[in-house]
Amino acid sequence: MNIFILQFNKEQQVNYMPKSLLFLPDISGYTEFVQTTEISHSQHVIAELLEILVSANTLDLKLAEVEGDALFFYKEEIPSLEKILAQVETMFTAFFSQLDLLKNNRICPCNACSSAVNLELKIVVHCGDIEFITVQNKKKPFGPQVIEAHRLMKNSIASDNYVLISQTLADEIFLTEHYKSKLFDFEKLSDTYDKKVLAYQYAKIATDNLKLNRQTAIKKINFKKSPSVLLEKKFPIEANQLMEYLSNYSFRHLWVEGVDAFEFNKNEVTRIGSGHVCVINQKHLNFTTVTKDVEENQLIYGEVTSSFPFVDAVYQFYTLTPISKKSCELKLEIYAEATSFLKKLVMAVVVKKILKKNAYKAIESLYEFIKTKKN
Repeated sequence: MNIFILQFNKEQQVNYMPKSLLFLPDISGYTEFVQTTEISHSQHVIAELLEILVSANTLDLKLAEVEGDALFFYKEEIPSLEKILAQVETMFTAFFSQLDLLKNNRICPCNACSSAVNLELKIVVHCGDIEFITVQNKKKPFGPQVIEAHRLMKNSIASDNYVLISQTLADEIFLTEHYKSKLFDFEKLSDTYDKKVLAYQYAKIATDNLKLNRQTAIKKINFKKSPSVLLEKKFPIEANQLMEYLSNYSFRHLWVEGVDAFEFNKNEVTRIGSGHVCVINQKHLNFTTVTKDVEENQLIYGEVTSSFPFVDAVYQFYTLTPISKKSCELKLEIYAEATSFLKKLVMAVVVKKILKKNAYKAIESLYEFIKTKKN
Protein backbone atom coordinates (compact mmCIF):
# COMPACT_ATOMS: atom_id res chain seq x y z
CA MET A 1 0.00 0.00 0.00
CA ASN A 2 2.80 2.44 0.87
CA ILE A 3 4.54 1.76 -2.45
CA PHE A 4 1.29 2.42 -4.33
CA ILE A 5 0.81 5.77 -2.58
CA LEU A 6 4.36 6.88 -3.39
CA GLN A 7 3.94 5.96 -7.05
CA PHE A 8 0.60 7.76 -7.25
CA ASN A 9 2.04 10.92 -5.73
CA LYS A 10 4.98 10.85 -8.12
CA GLU A 11 2.64 10.56 -11.12
CA GLN A 12 0.53 13.41 -9.77
CA GLN A 13 3.60 15.62 -9.50
CA VAL A 14 4.53 14.98 -13.13
CA ASN A 15 1.02 15.44 -14.49
CA TYR A 16 0.44 18.72 -12.66
CA MET A 17 3.86 20.27 -13.18
CA PRO A 18 3.18 23.95 -14.04
CA LYS A 19 3.67 24.92 -17.65
CA SER A 20 5.97 27.77 -18.70
CA LEU A 21 5.24 30.74 -20.91
CA LEU A 22 7.36 31.42 -24.01
CA PHE A 23 7.22 35.00 -25.25
CA LEU A 24 9.06 36.05 -28.45
CA PRO A 25 8.93 39.64 -29.79
CA ASP A 26 10.46 39.88 -33.27
CA ILE A 27 11.22 43.01 -35.31
CA SER A 28 9.64 42.69 -38.77
CA GLY A 29 11.62 43.98 -41.74
CA TYR A 30 14.96 43.53 -39.97
CA THR A 31 16.78 41.69 -42.77
CA GLU A 32 15.95 44.20 -45.49
CA PHE A 33 16.60 47.10 -43.12
CA VAL A 34 20.12 45.89 -42.27
CA GLN A 35 21.02 44.83 -45.80
CA THR A 36 19.91 48.05 -47.52
CA THR A 37 20.98 50.71 -45.02
CA GLU A 38 24.14 52.00 -43.35
CA ILE A 39 25.31 49.20 -41.08
CA SER A 40 26.45 51.38 -38.18
CA HIS A 41 23.21 53.33 -37.78
CA SER A 42 21.01 50.31 -38.49
CA GLN A 43 22.75 48.47 -35.63
CA HIS A 44 22.13 51.40 -33.31
CA VAL A 45 18.45 51.63 -34.29
CA ILE A 46 17.83 47.90 -33.77
CA ALA A 47 19.73 47.93 -30.46
CA GLU A 48 17.61 50.84 -29.21
CA LEU A 49 14.39 49.09 -30.20
CA LEU A 50 15.41 45.84 -28.50
CA GLU A 51 16.34 47.76 -25.34
CA ILE A 52 12.93 49.46 -25.44
CA LEU A 53 11.21 46.07 -25.63
CA VAL A 54 13.27 44.75 -22.71
CA SER A 55 12.36 47.83 -20.67
CA ALA A 56 8.66 47.28 -21.49
CA ASN A 57 8.71 43.90 -19.72
CA THR A 58 5.93 44.27 -17.14
CA LEU A 59 5.36 40.55 -16.52
CA ASP A 60 8.80 39.94 -14.99
CA LEU A 61 9.68 37.70 -17.92
CA LYS A 62 13.17 36.17 -17.93
CA LEU A 63 15.32 37.02 -20.94
CA ALA A 64 16.85 33.81 -22.27
CA GLU A 65 18.38 35.10 -25.48
CA VAL A 66 18.81 38.04 -27.81
CA GLU A 67 18.44 36.55 -31.29
CA GLY A 68 19.57 39.31 -33.66
CA ASP A 69 16.22 40.94 -34.37
CA ALA A 70 14.25 39.11 -31.68
CA LEU A 71 14.06 38.52 -27.95
CA PHE A 72 13.34 35.18 -26.31
CA PHE A 73 11.56 35.55 -22.95
CA TYR A 74 10.12 32.90 -20.68
CA LYS A 75 8.25 32.67 -17.38
CA GLU A 76 7.87 29.53 -15.28
CA GLU A 77 4.14 30.03 -14.92
CA ILE A 78 1.32 31.12 -17.19
CA PRO A 79 -0.20 34.52 -16.40
CA SER A 80 -3.86 35.28 -17.06
CA LEU A 81 -5.22 36.25 -20.46
CA GLU A 82 -5.63 39.84 -19.30
CA LYS A 83 -2.02 40.10 -18.12
CA ILE A 84 -0.62 38.57 -21.31
CA LEU A 85 -2.62 40.92 -23.55
CA ALA A 86 -1.62 43.87 -21.37
CA GLN A 87 2.04 42.87 -21.82
CA VAL A 88 1.57 42.62 -25.58
CA GLU A 89 -0.06 46.06 -25.71
CA THR A 90 2.69 47.58 -23.56
CA MET A 91 5.41 46.28 -25.87
CA PHE A 92 3.67 47.43 -29.04
CA THR A 93 3.09 50.85 -27.49
CA ALA A 94 6.73 51.20 -26.40
CA PHE A 95 8.03 49.99 -29.77
CA PHE A 96 5.99 52.37 -31.91
CA SER A 97 6.49 55.25 -29.48
CA GLN A 98 10.23 54.81 -30.01
CA LEU A 99 9.78 54.80 -33.80
CA ASP A 100 7.77 58.00 -33.43
CA LEU A 101 10.65 59.52 -31.47
CA LEU A 102 13.17 58.42 -34.10
CA LYS A 103 11.03 59.96 -36.83
CA ASN A 104 10.33 63.32 -35.20
CA ASN A 105 13.74 63.93 -33.60
CA ARG A 106 15.86 62.73 -36.50
CA ILE A 107 18.72 64.88 -37.76
CA CYS A 108 20.63 62.19 -39.66
CA PRO A 109 19.73 61.93 -43.38
CA CYS A 110 20.97 58.34 -43.84
CA ASN A 111 18.70 55.54 -45.09
CA ALA A 112 18.79 53.71 -41.77
CA CYS A 113 17.50 56.66 -39.78
CA SER A 114 14.96 57.74 -42.40
CA SER A 115 13.53 54.26 -43.06
CA ALA A 116 13.40 53.00 -39.45
CA VAL A 117 9.79 54.15 -39.30
CA ASN A 118 8.91 51.27 -41.67
CA LEU A 119 9.89 48.60 -39.14
CA GLU A 120 7.10 46.61 -37.51
CA LEU A 121 6.66 44.15 -34.66
CA LYS A 122 5.28 40.65 -34.26
CA ILE A 123 4.96 38.74 -31.00
CA VAL A 124 4.62 34.95 -30.73
CA VAL A 125 3.39 33.49 -27.43
CA HIS A 126 3.39 29.76 -26.65
CA CYS A 127 3.52 27.50 -23.59
CA GLY A 128 4.40 23.99 -22.53
CA ASP A 129 6.28 21.76 -20.10
CA ILE A 130 9.76 23.21 -20.55
CA GLU A 131 13.09 21.67 -19.67
CA PHE A 132 16.09 23.88 -18.99
CA ILE A 133 19.78 23.70 -19.81
CA THR A 134 22.57 25.83 -18.41
CA VAL A 135 24.98 27.49 -20.83
CA GLN A 136 27.75 29.72 -19.44
CA ASN A 137 25.93 29.82 -16.09
CA LYS A 138 22.75 31.04 -17.79
CA LYS A 139 19.50 29.08 -17.59
CA LYS A 140 17.78 28.59 -20.96
CA PRO A 141 14.52 26.87 -21.97
CA PHE A 142 14.98 23.68 -23.95
CA GLY A 143 12.74 21.15 -25.64
CA PRO A 144 10.03 20.59 -28.29
CA GLN A 145 7.89 23.56 -27.21
CA VAL A 146 10.84 25.91 -27.68
CA ILE A 147 11.26 24.58 -31.23
CA GLU A 148 7.52 25.00 -31.86
CA ALA A 149 7.56 28.60 -30.64
CA HIS A 150 10.33 29.48 -33.07
CA ARG A 151 8.63 27.67 -35.94
CA LEU A 152 5.43 29.61 -35.30
CA MET A 153 7.34 32.75 -36.22
CA LYS A 154 7.25 31.45 -39.82
CA ASN A 155 3.50 31.39 -40.39
CA SER A 156 0.76 32.21 -42.91
CA ILE A 157 -0.41 35.48 -41.37
CA ALA A 158 -0.75 38.17 -44.04
CA SER A 159 0.81 40.89 -41.91
CA ASP A 160 4.08 41.86 -40.24
CA ASN A 161 2.38 43.54 -37.29
CA TYR A 162 0.53 41.09 -35.07
CA VAL A 163 0.40 38.95 -31.95
CA LEU A 164 0.17 35.17 -32.36
CA ILE A 165 -1.01 32.99 -29.48
CA SER A 166 -0.67 29.25 -29.96
CA GLN A 167 -3.84 27.23 -29.52
CA THR A 168 -2.08 25.33 -26.74
CA LEU A 169 -1.74 28.58 -24.79
CA ALA A 170 -5.17 29.84 -25.87
CA ASP A 171 -6.75 26.77 -24.26
CA GLU A 172 -4.79 27.39 -21.05
CA ILE A 173 -5.86 31.05 -20.71
CA PHE A 174 -9.37 30.57 -22.12
CA LEU A 175 -8.85 32.73 -25.18
CA THR A 176 -11.72 32.09 -27.59
CA GLU A 177 -11.77 32.99 -31.27
CA HIS A 178 -14.63 35.35 -30.48
CA TYR A 179 -12.50 37.54 -28.20
CA LYS A 180 -12.57 41.12 -29.39
CA SER A 181 -11.48 44.49 -28.01
CA LYS A 182 -10.45 47.85 -29.42
CA LEU A 183 -6.92 46.56 -30.07
CA PHE A 184 -7.39 42.80 -30.44
CA ASP A 185 -9.65 40.96 -32.90
CA PHE A 186 -8.50 37.34 -32.96
CA GLU A 187 -8.80 34.90 -35.83
CA LYS A 188 -7.94 31.21 -36.04
CA LEU A 189 -5.35 29.73 -38.36
CA SER A 190 -2.94 26.79 -38.51
CA ASP A 191 0.25 25.74 -40.27
CA THR A 192 2.03 22.44 -40.73
CA TYR A 193 5.61 22.00 -39.52
CA ASP A 194 7.36 18.65 -40.05
CA LYS A 195 4.00 16.97 -40.68
CA LYS A 196 2.60 18.34 -37.40
CA VAL A 197 -0.27 20.82 -37.48
CA LEU A 198 0.09 23.76 -35.09
CA ALA A 199 -3.06 25.79 -34.61
CA TYR A 200 -3.00 29.36 -33.31
CA GLN A 201 -4.99 32.53 -32.93
CA TYR A 202 -3.71 35.87 -34.10
CA ALA A 203 -4.70 39.52 -34.06
CA LYS A 204 -3.29 42.15 -36.37
CA ILE A 205 -2.29 45.28 -34.45
CA ALA A 206 -3.49 48.60 -35.82
CA THR A 207 -1.04 51.23 -34.59
CA ASP A 208 -3.79 53.86 -34.73
CA ASN A 209 -5.38 52.07 -31.77
CA LEU A 210 -2.25 52.36 -29.63
CA LYS A 211 -1.89 55.22 -27.16
CA LEU A 212 1.61 56.23 -28.16
CA ASN A 213 3.82 58.36 -25.94
CA ARG A 214 3.84 61.24 -28.39
CA GLN A 215 6.78 63.60 -28.29
CA THR A 216 6.19 67.28 -27.70
CA ALA A 217 6.70 69.42 -30.77
CA ILE A 218 10.34 70.09 -31.50
CA LYS A 219 11.28 73.61 -30.51
CA LYS A 220 13.47 75.14 -33.19
CA ILE A 221 15.93 77.80 -32.08
CA ASN A 222 15.66 81.14 -33.83
CA PHE A 223 17.89 84.16 -33.29
CA LYS A 224 17.10 87.74 -34.28
CA LYS A 225 20.70 88.76 -33.85
CA SER A 226 23.94 88.07 -35.68
CA PRO A 227 26.08 85.20 -34.42
CA SER A 228 28.95 85.90 -32.07
CA VAL A 229 31.16 83.82 -34.36
CA LEU A 230 30.67 82.99 -38.04
CA LEU A 231 33.04 80.75 -40.01
CA GLU A 232 32.62 79.23 -43.48
CA LYS A 233 34.74 76.66 -45.29
CA LYS A 234 34.40 74.32 -48.27
CA PHE A 235 35.05 70.63 -47.64
CA PRO A 236 36.04 67.96 -50.19
CA ILE A 237 33.42 65.49 -48.94
CA GLU A 238 29.76 64.70 -49.43
CA ALA A 239 27.45 66.62 -47.09
CA ASN A 240 25.88 63.44 -45.67
CA GLN A 241 29.27 62.03 -44.73
CA LEU A 242 30.44 65.28 -43.15
CA MET A 243 27.22 65.28 -41.15
CA GLU A 244 28.17 61.87 -39.78
CA TYR A 245 31.58 63.12 -38.63
CA LEU A 246 29.96 66.13 -36.96
CA SER A 247 27.07 64.38 -35.21
CA ASN A 248 28.67 61.04 -34.35
CA TYR A 249 30.48 61.77 -31.10
CA SER A 250 32.81 58.79 -31.52
CA PHE A 251 34.70 60.93 -34.10
CA ARG A 252 34.94 64.06 -31.93
CA HIS A 253 38.30 63.27 -30.35
CA LEU A 254 39.80 63.08 -33.85
CA TRP A 255 39.16 66.74 -34.66
CA VAL A 256 38.40 68.58 -31.41
CA GLU A 257 41.54 69.34 -29.42
CA GLY A 258 41.95 70.00 -25.71
CA VAL A 259 39.20 67.65 -24.55
CA ASP A 260 40.15 64.85 -22.16
CA ALA A 261 37.11 62.70 -22.92
CA PHE A 262 33.71 62.66 -24.62
CA GLU A 263 30.95 60.86 -22.73
CA PHE A 264 27.82 59.77 -24.62
CA ASN A 265 25.49 56.84 -25.27
CA LYS A 266 27.42 54.69 -27.75
CA ASN A 267 24.29 52.70 -28.67
CA GLU A 268 22.27 55.73 -29.74
CA VAL A 269 22.10 57.58 -33.03
CA THR A 270 22.38 61.29 -32.29
CA ARG A 271 19.02 63.05 -32.52
CA ILE A 272 17.39 66.21 -31.21
CA GLY A 273 17.51 65.98 -27.43
CA SER A 274 20.58 63.72 -27.36
CA GLY A 275 23.22 64.66 -24.86
CA HIS A 276 26.97 64.37 -24.59
CA VAL A 277 29.59 65.59 -22.14
CA CYS A 278 33.00 67.15 -22.82
CA VAL A 279 35.47 66.57 -19.99
CA ILE A 280 38.15 69.28 -19.84
CA ASN A 281 40.53 69.46 -16.89
CA GLN A 282 38.06 67.40 -14.81
CA LYS A 283 35.29 69.89 -15.61
CA HIS A 284 32.17 68.58 -17.33
CA LEU A 285 30.49 70.59 -20.09
CA ASN A 286 27.03 69.21 -20.84
CA PHE A 287 25.71 69.58 -24.39
CA THR A 288 22.24 68.90 -25.82
CA THR A 289 21.43 68.53 -29.51
CA VAL A 290 19.12 71.25 -30.88
CA THR A 291 18.05 72.45 -34.31
CA LYS A 292 16.91 75.47 -36.29
CA ASP A 293 15.34 76.15 -39.67
CA VAL A 294 17.51 75.78 -42.78
CA GLU A 295 16.89 75.57 -46.51
CA GLU A 296 15.37 72.35 -47.90
CA ASN A 297 18.65 71.12 -49.41
CA GLN A 298 20.74 71.88 -46.32
CA LEU A 299 21.65 69.72 -43.34
CA ILE A 300 21.86 71.11 -39.83
CA TYR A 301 23.51 69.94 -36.62
CA GLY A 302 23.25 72.12 -33.52
CA GLU A 303 24.11 71.86 -29.83
CA VAL A 304 23.75 74.01 -26.76
CA THR A 305 25.52 74.12 -23.41
CA SER A 306 24.89 76.10 -20.25
CA SER A 307 28.17 74.91 -18.74
CA PHE A 308 30.46 77.43 -20.43
CA PRO A 309 31.91 79.90 -17.88
CA PHE A 310 30.83 83.57 -17.79
CA VAL A 311 27.81 83.13 -20.11
CA ASP A 312 24.30 81.75 -19.74
CA ALA A 313 24.34 79.59 -22.87
CA VAL A 314 26.38 78.89 -25.98
CA TYR A 315 24.73 77.59 -29.17
CA GLN A 316 26.71 76.09 -32.05
CA PHE A 317 25.11 75.37 -35.43
CA TYR A 318 26.84 73.56 -38.30
CA THR A 319 24.95 74.08 -41.56
CA LEU A 320 25.99 71.96 -44.54
CA THR A 321 25.16 72.97 -48.10
CA PRO A 322 25.86 70.40 -50.85
CA ILE A 323 27.98 71.71 -53.73
CA SER A 324 28.50 68.42 -55.60
CA LYS A 325 28.56 64.70 -54.85
CA LYS A 326 32.08 65.15 -53.50
CA SER A 327 31.99 68.56 -51.85
CA CYS A 328 29.95 70.79 -49.58
CA GLU A 329 30.16 74.07 -47.72
CA LEU A 330 30.14 74.21 -43.94
CA LYS A 331 28.91 77.28 -42.08
CA LEU A 332 29.52 77.43 -38.34
CA GLU A 333 27.46 79.90 -36.31
CA ILE A 334 28.04 80.40 -32.58
CA TYR A 335 25.62 82.38 -30.44
CA ALA A 336 26.63 83.29 -26.90
CA GLU A 337 23.93 84.54 -24.53
CA ALA A 338 24.33 86.55 -21.33
CA THR A 339 21.74 88.40 -19.26
CA SER A 340 23.63 90.26 -16.54
CA PHE A 341 25.73 93.37 -17.28
CA LEU A 342 28.89 91.71 -15.90
CA LYS A 343 28.45 88.60 -18.05
CA LYS A 344 27.78 90.73 -21.13
CA LEU A 345 30.98 92.67 -20.46
CA VAL A 346 33.08 89.52 -20.00
CA MET A 347 31.48 87.99 -23.09
CA ALA A 348 32.31 91.01 -25.24
CA VAL A 349 35.90 91.29 -24.01
CA VAL A 350 36.98 87.69 -23.47
CA VAL A 351 34.47 84.97 -24.33
CA LYS A 352 33.94 85.85 -27.99
CA LYS A 353 37.67 85.73 -28.66
CA ILE A 354 37.98 82.33 -26.98
CA LEU A 355 35.00 80.94 -28.88
CA LYS A 356 36.32 82.21 -32.21
CA LYS A 357 39.81 80.85 -31.58
CA ASN A 358 38.51 77.42 -30.54
CA ALA A 359 36.04 77.31 -33.43
CA TYR A 360 38.71 78.14 -36.00
CA LYS A 361 41.03 75.44 -34.61
CA ALA A 362 38.19 72.89 -34.65
CA ILE A 363 37.19 73.63 -38.25
CA GLU A 364 40.78 73.43 -39.45
CA SER A 365 41.33 70.18 -37.54
CA LEU A 366 38.12 68.80 -39.03
CA TYR A 367 39.35 69.75 -42.50
CA GLU A 368 42.69 68.00 -41.94
CA PHE A 369 40.88 64.95 -40.56
CA ILE A 370 38.71 64.79 -43.70
CA LYS A 371 41.77 65.06 -45.95
CA THR A 372 43.44 62.24 -44.03
CA LYS A 373 40.33 60.04 -44.35
CA LYS A 374 40.23 60.66 -48.12
CA ASN A 375 43.86 59.73 -48.52
